[in-house]
Amino acid sequence: MTSDDSTHSSPGAGGGIGPGAGPGRARVVRAGVVQAAPVPFDPVATVRVVERWLSAAAERNLDLVVFPEAFIGGYPKGSAFGAVVGDRTTAGRDEFARYWNGAVEVPGPVTDRLGELAADAGTHLVIGVVEREFGTLYCTVLFFSDTGALLGKRRKLMPTGAERMIWGFGDGSTLEVHSTGIGRLGAVICWENLMPATRMAMYAQGIELYCAPTADSRESHHATMRHIAMEGRCFVLAANQVLRTGDFPPDHPTPYDDDPEHLVSRGGSSIIGPLGDVLAGPVLDQEALLTADLDMALIPRARYDFDAVGHYARPDVFSLHVDTAARRAVRTDGSSSASPSSPQNRSGSLGHRP
Repeated sequence: MTSDDSTHSSPGAGGGIGPGAGPGRARVVRAGVVQAAPVPFDPVATVRVVERWLSAAAERNLDLVVFPEAFIGGYPKGSAFGAVVGDRTTAGRDEFARYWNGAVEVPGPVTDRLGELAADAGTHLVIGVVEREFGTLYCTVLFFSDTGALLGKRRKLMPTGAERMIWGFGDGSTLEVHSTGIGRLGAVICWENLMPATRMAMYAQGIELYCAPTADSRESHHATMRHIAMEGRCFVLAANQVLRTGDFPPDHPTPYDDDPEHLVSRGGSSIIGPLGDVLAGPVLDQEALLTADLDMALIPRARYDFDAVGHYARPDVFSLHVDTAARRAVRTDGSSSASPSSPQNRSGSLGHRP
């Protein structure tokens, strides 16, 4: 495991009261983005990877650590799952069964352990997982407080391309920004960041720490991250995996080179300030812990001349309706519409948002 040795400070960092600073904003958030390889389809082994990186984060006294999309469960890049239009193969069904067995229930034993690791490291944790509910998988991001509480989850609204063969669609019930001691924390996943309405829904909730777990390592995606930071006047933390052919099981079908060192995902993680300035990264082709000191007082300063859902909006011309209701295929009279595995249906320290 390697790490980026430099800690980057946003301009004006220092945490002092200054013009534009307000209550709760006169602080610096020490943030980190992990760019690493998981153990695909093996959640137990991947949790051990998370533990190692969180130990490194604890040594740096980080307040927030962001991991990539589908880090636990795996992003099966290049997999076809035996599917063509109108047919699925037996081998493809076997491949999906392995993927399903490597997914996690939310909440469940894996989320319990992640909460413990966040508490041990004293950091807020944002991490992508492949979530399993009954027969369907979801690309999900989990949020944990620095005391280990499961704050909530975000299911990807729109899987991209062939992802739709293996992942279900999230609804608006998880399109939420969480109020935490370090700021307003939320996530938009991969190409959801190209959906203007999704971004506006997050801006309308006052997002300050905009986490962007992804599987896209292209330069054009980095440009998108910079645009979003400027548009939302928020800090953007983009996290992607560095993944090689050899990281997958030997029998995993792949269209890529048989060379175990062949890069399937190059990374490209970064941390961006609220005026589009690059604070860390992008880093390519290697594992890294990117870090930056985020001066939260810069956010109101940045919003002085642009607020996409405030003084720069034109609600007399444009409006957006966001449906945040949970959409279940089957409802019974007198029952909650919440998912059986949602945090509000489970008691205990990981069960409820503060």
